[in-house]
Amino acid sequence: MASGKELQVNDQLVIAGKSYGSRLLVGTGKYRDFEQTAQALDAAGTEIVTVAIRRVNLGQNPNEPNLLDFLPKNRYTLLPNTAGCYTAEDAIRTLRLARELLDDHRLVKLEVLGDPNTLFPNVRETLKAAEVLVAEGFDVMVYSSDDPIIAKELEQIGCCAVMPLASLIGSGMGILNPWNLKLIIEQSSIPVLVDAGVGTASDAAIAMELGCDGVLMNTAIAAAADPVLMAHAMKLGVEAGRAAYLAGRMPKRFYSATPSSPSEGVISSR
Repeated sequence: MASGKELQVNDQLVIAGKSYGSRLLVGTGKYRDFEQTAQALDAAGTEIVTVAIRRVNLGQNPNEPNLLDFLPKNRYTLLPNTAGCYTAEDAIRTLRLARELLDDHRLVKLEVLGDPNTLFPNVRETLKAAEVLVAEGFDVMVYSSDDPIIAKELEQIGCCAVMPLASLIGSGMGILNPWNLKLIIEQSSIPVLVDAGVGTASDAAIAMELGCDGVLMNTAIAAAADPVLMAHAMKLGVEAGRAAYLAGRMPKRFYSATPSSPSEGVISSR
């Protein structure tokens, strides 16, 4: 029987042609300081780390602490994102800056928000930005609504992964519409990762059990009472959910109890 380590090696997440052992992607915002950020990332076992170019110093502010000093380059793949952008133009400009700051880095996370209250994605602006960025050679992972039609359009544009929200960013409400997620998963030939709304490890496990290829989170870890311990819990939740998905759960039976041990050959009490 394969060990957990063997399963991890043989079950890789592939994004833009690169393989990753971890299916948990973690953000770097809202922690107490960069040291706690590094501790949480380590506990999560993540390999892809998302950074908000407009909010985190990656060298653009030379007189401030640099996040990159706390993240070993040989350990993490950086995923610059466009958090805080409300137009396609702003998002495109931000990721062009990221490419310059990170030596022609191509893997990015696109998000174009619709309003500052809900942080729901602006679908029209997202599609416009995706077309330009893909044409410019970026490998675009894209935050989107959980609309299967939009998800398919983003795939057809050439995005390397689609990332529908489970619920609103920072809400911790978990997966509110598993049916739409399932529709997106079943139709997609690129990775599907839940992005936004995860609150605890069971939410991450449910996303993976549905068949998602991965989960991205930030607030669920950073806003926990113990972020480092929660990061470890999320690692286990993602791994458990993925293993359960691969194992194939038993079918649900409504009012059809089945004994866990065979009834044949049971010794009679008479």
